[in-house]
Amino acid sequence: MIKITDVARHAGVSPSTVSYVLSGKRSISEETARRVEESIRVLGYRPHAGARSLASSRAKVFALVIPLRSGVHVPVMMRFVAAVATAARRHDHDVLLLTQEEGAEGLRRVARSALADAFVLMDVQLHDERLPVLRELDRPAVLIGLPAEDYGFTCVDLDFAAAGERCVRHLAALGHRETVLIGSPPEVYARETGFAARVRDGLQRTAHQLGVRTTVYPCAADPEAARALVRAVLRERPEATSLVVHNEFVLEALLAELGRAGVLVPKDLSVLALCPDEQAERAAVPLTSVAIPAEELGERAVELLVAKLDGHEPPRTALLPPRLTERASTAPPRA
Repeated sequence: MIKITDVARHAGVSPSTVSYVLSGKRSISEETARRVEESIRVLGYRPHAGARSLASSRAKVFALVIPLRSGVHVPVMMRFVAAVATAARRHDHDVLLLTQEEGAEGLRRVARSALADAFVLMDVQLHDERLPVLRELDRPAVLIGLPAEDYGFTCVDLDFAAAGERCVRHLAALGHRETVLIGSPPEVYARETGFAARVRDGLQRTAHQLGVRTTVYPCAADPEAARALVRAVLRERPEATSLVVHNEFVLEALLAELGRAGVLVPKDLSVLALCPDEQAERAAVPLTSVAIPAEELGERAVELLVAKLDGHEPPRTALLPPRLTERASTAPPRA
């Protein structure tokens, strides 16, 4: 194993000079720093994580808080995890993944232990009990999500209200005048999770403005619940000519049940989903969809967090505009 003394000997400097180059705690001449960095590259030296942490007063770790609660679609959440972890490694950081539903206490535990330098919070609720505590801890943080109250945190998210609006405008432009939102699981709405509430509100507000009748049906994360709900919608809303689905759990079961009921998509009923592009593309009928940009959001969150750790103050809120891709599942309604 290459040691710091080997690097120092190769570069012709003292071990403490190598430490200062690595930590940045003292000013080192450009020529000396260049010589040390070249020796590190040639020898393949990798600083020990513990020693590096002590030298820099940083753990070089981000805590990603993503409680896997009921109603959370794990495959989509794991896309966010992969994006954050990949971006963190590019900045020489690791990720501590916190999936238990600990609330504020989990944040306090990590802060006390000095396990992580900063936090990325997901599954943000409109009135999130973790946020006042996170502000008290005075640790750099970025939220992937948008609370109702401005606590002064940097937030990055898809503009979910605009996504709901975009869905209705697309359907209205095709001539649809009644649509149904198959929404997130009921417990997601009960927790006032930001993304679900904003899609619903943006959709309903725009539908009212455009004179489109709309009904919201939350749907449990269960294929049988989706099948029963499809039957209820067909029975209770016979004039509806379109569905907007914001529930990745049930897309496949929903389309299958429409087929069993003899409903042709999009001839009889247009279907538009909010989901990852891959899920929309592989559906039985390729779905017109608004993408969930997990990779871009994860990368942006890490970039904003690194900027904060470097002493910069990034913009308070960064909302990505929704991107709608038209596929085979939407068309003008039958005359």
